[in-house]
Amino acid sequence: MDFDISYLLIVAFMFMLAIIDLTVGVSNDAVNFLSSAVGSRAAKLRTVLIVASIGVFVGAAFSSGMMDIARHGIFQPQYFYFSEVMCIFLAVVISDVFLLDLFNSLGLPTSTTVSMVFELLGAAFIISIIKMSTDTMPEIPDEGILALLNTEKALTMIISIFLSVAIAFVFGLIVQWISRLIFTFHFRRNLAAKIGIFGGIAVTAILYFMLMKGLKGSTLVPADVKEFIDNNTLMLIGASFVFFTVLMQILHWLKVNVLKIVVLIGTFSLALAFAGNDLVNFIGVTLAGLSSFMDFTENATGVAADQYVMTSLTESAKTPVYYLIGAGAIMVFALCTSKKAKKVLQTSINLTSQKNDENDMFGSSPLARNIVRVTTNMVTAISRKTPENVKAWVNKRFAPLEEREDVAFDLVRASVNLVLAGLLIALGTSLKLPLSTTYVTFMVGMGSSLADRAWGRESAVYRVTGVVSVIGGWFITAGAAFILAALVATIMYFGGIVAMYIMIAVVIYLLIQSHINYNKKQSAEKQDTKMEVIMSSDNPEEVWDLLKQHSAETLSKTLTFSAETYKLMFDAFAKDDHRPLRSSLIKIDDEKNLMKKMRRFETRGMQRIDKSIVFERSTWYHLCTNSCQQMLNTLTRIGKPMKEHAENSFSPLSKEYIEEFTPYCMDVYKVLADINNIIATGDYSGADEVSDRGKNLKHALANLRKTQTMRLHQSPGSLRMDFVYLNLIQESHELLSEVRNLLRGGQKFFSEVSAPKTIE
Repeated sequence: MDFDISYLLIVAFMFMLAIIDLTVGVSNDAVNFLSSAVGSRAAKLRTVLIVASIGVFVGAAFSSGMMDIARHGIFQPQYFYFSEVMCIFLAVVISDVFLLDLFNSLGLPTSTTVSMVFELLGAAFIISIIKMSTDTMPEIPDEGILALLNTEKALTMIISIFLSVAIAFVFGLIVQWISRLIFTFHFRRNLAAKIGIFGGIAVTAILYFMLMKGLKGSTLVPADVKEFIDNNTLMLIGASFVFFTVLMQILHWLKVNVLKIVVLIGTFSLALAFAGNDLVNFIGVTLAGLSSFMDFTENATGVAADQYVMTSLTESAKTPVYYLIGAGAIMVFALCTSKKAKKVLQTSINLTSQKNDENDMFGSSPLARNIVRVTTNMVTAISRKTPENVKAWVNKRFAPLEEREDVAFDLVRASVNLVLAGLLIALGTSLKLPLSTTYVTFMVGMGSSLADRAWGRESAVYRVTGVVSVIGGWFITAGAAFILAALVATIMYFGGIVAMYIMIAVVIYLLIQSHINYNKKQSAEKQDTKMEVIMSSDNPEEVWDLLKQHSAETLSKTLTFSAETYKLMFDAFAKDDHRPLRSSLIKIDDEKNLMKKMRRFETRGMQRIDKSIVFERSTWYHLCTNSCQQMLNTLTRIGKPMKEHAENSFSPLSKEYIEEFTPYCMDVYKVLADINNIIATGDYSGADEVSDRGKNLKHALANLRKTQTMRLHQSPGSLRMDFVYLNLIQESHELLSEVRNLLRGGQKFFSEVSAPKTIE
């Protein structure tokens, strides 16, 4: 009885984690069916959410057939005892929530399907090894450990998950290329009779895969209805195509935007496919655990938990509808309220955007550069062999429109993304294969964006890096999920109930810490409302005022960071502590990336102000930002030799040098802090005095540099520490030069009427 209560509490905890998993998973996955509608501005966000919510509810209600994957899709439950099965299921839900929350906090899409499959595989694999080594088997199969795992089904699912990446990308590329040839970017004047056929094909395909194929796996549909669909499939498809083609054409003649209707229908279908295919990832393991517990309490009279064989899990799941609807309600609530979802949504939209500027949120990588270089050479070679008249015709069909600032891509691409992704996922669901909705949706979007020539020479390397980073994250998820679930399952297997409760406490602690850390990160990266207004305002004077405020804040933050980091690095070097030096260099790189991002945003903002102001002030703006970037480069040049010296445990900075340079360090820090105060407040009345202090300090450092140079030629011992000290003096001198240039540029850029006295 005590064991019954213990396992009941474990099942209750699994339900709590399932709720968390639903909310975290929606942040990661459900945004996939929002990105196309949101990116193309097909409708208001509220409308899109309502349509998606309906799709989620319908998909959840018909997802019962996928629950068998968690019960016996990965392992053979007839060879496992109740205690072992509960150990596997608990290890999966603990590992799953932690991994998904970690990836969401980083703002990277990952796959709940990959995590669930590999967690089940990892936990079942390690428990199988333990069982075989300890002979705790209900009966020993002749095939050995492979008989304990449903290897054929597991391998099919894994192959289908990863094969879907290539299929989705290729189909997205081909279908979008054909669609663009037909409609061009000037699609509003090229619809005519084409839109009726396009809409008819799209809606008919959705109905076929979503309803006709999807209904076969549902327990809610009567057998006679399924039989009617099977016997009359071709007739239903033909009638649907004719009806919807005529309907869409009539709607077009009535001045209704048919593409928006297709996008909304596609959003509904993809939401339905998502819920039907992915709900098992969120609650399938928990429901399998509940089913196991119910079977044990009802039928295991007098049999211990580690002796009761779980043959019942070999049967198909009979999931009560209220569980499915409840899960759908939680998913919809999370979708509408999750802040993490918006972050992941922005990642997907940015990577598939039609805007061809330098989207370097993922930076550049050697692999991406090589891929772009090889692809460019291939395209160039093919282009040389293509007849000029063919190239001219194709280029004419792909001639872009002037970009809208609020639209990432147009309705034609949004329609292809949604319909094609929904069809591929629904096909997988009909075959009872848990395809990754993230894989499919993301790769369809990347393929269609490539077909639309959204990957220009200026952005291709960044987009390829983004794709490699995201896909790499998925593969890392697979390995991490397998290893983590195996480790957790091992601990709980040997530790029993006590270890299970300890792991429950650990995961609760980790979730709380993750939530706290995410909130801290969000507060540090709060939404840049000024830049949003700058990019949306049509008033040049308002844009100019806000741009000056935004620029002042950016420069002030960089100065604050530079002053604090400079002082911190000297203090750490004086104490011979390499850890602060290492972390400072990492933070400097992050600050450089942020500075590049802010400079690009603010330069975009300057394009929206009066041309005469741009002509007068842009030089000084770029002087300021260049000075900030050079200051950060100077800090890097200071920190790297210090870190290398301290990490190698070379002779520490002598007491004589510490006492000698400490006053200089404080003086440099004060100059940076005072210039920061001037720029932050906009009061330049004391600028000349601070600049003169910096100038005098530069002279003092120049004299100190001469002194240290003489010491180098007279030193009888190791020169390593003397070289690092000389570098510190030289770079401190350079830091003062850059910050004085920044002050000079700030006076010119932020002045209202006439430029003040120029600082020498």
